[in-house]
Amino acid sequence: MAHYAFLDSNNVVVEVITGRDETEIVNGISDWEDHYGNFRGMRCLRTSYNTTKGVHLFGGEPFRKNYAGVGFIYDADRDAFIPPKPFDSWILNDATCWWEAPIPMPTDGKYYIWDESSLGWVEPNVD
Repeated sequence: MAHYAFLDSNNVVVEVITGRDETEIVNGISDWEDHYGNFRGMRCLRTSYNTTKGVHLFGGEPFRKNYAGVGFIYDADRDAFIPPKPFDSWILNDATCWWEAPIPMPTDGKYYIWDESSLGWVEPNVD
């Protein structure tokens, strides 16, 4: 079993499906990206469910940096799926192709959320 991402004309992921394993040959079909892409009339790329931030969860070879999700952008130069940018101030980590806050979140065991207006981590109001 493998997963495939369908891209719109701007390389934005619009759907992810489960499909044939990339090593399967069925009725002479062996290029599943091409097959699914032609069937839908869209660009289709395989994505790895087990790859996050450039690391394969089980020690295998990481594939396209991140498992694709709807709204992710495929960057051909990096051969990577990049999630939507969560905040204007966040910076793309080139190694992981994941967005990071400009300052690290505190590690004191408390719960924090990012506050874009102050460009910092704050404890949420729980009134």
